[in-house]
Amino acid sequence: MNDLLNRMLAGFAERTPRERLLIGTAGSFLLVALVWLGVVNPILNGAERSTRRIDIASQQLRVMERLRADYDASQAQLSSVESRIEGTARGNLRTALEALATQASVYIDSMEPQSAPTNPSYQETKVEVGLKNVTLTQVINYLHRIENANQVYSIKSLRIKTRPDRSELLDVNFSVSSFEPI
Repeated sequence: MNDLLNRMLAGFAERTPRERLLIGTAGSFLLVALVWLGVVNPILNGAERSTRRIDIASQQLRVMERLRADYDASQAQLSSVESRIEGTARGNLRTALEALATQASVYIDSMEPQSAPTNPSYQETKVEVGLKNVTLTQVINYLHRIENANQVYSIKSLRIKTRPDRSELLDVNFSVSSFEPI
């Protein structure tokens, strides 16, 4: 290695001052390029990657904060419903719906029990209710009474059709569920 270096220095010393200036300038440019490519450029690329990762992490943090807020709101709503379920008197869903229909001046045409999904914490009772020849006001009044009853009821589906013979009257079918803790 020393031999190669000594030969290069001897070859450099034999050159004219103008050639030595040119070789020195080219060597300086080569050294600057090597320092740029080997040291400065990797540092700049690392800094840019870090900035991108910080931006991505900030976006992910905002998404997680929004999801956390949604989760907390859902948990609060669930707790509210669970406390309402726990604190209400138990009763027969069909009997309660008939009493609410009487209060709303609605005649129930049909009421059929439906199968409900199982839940380890609550027993769901589901009934399909059919109303015929009712006005929109009667339907709204009845549904309002169901939603605001002391017991926790949930209206799962609602289908409204106008009567072909009298367009001011409706045929309505909907599902109502009640919940009791197990």
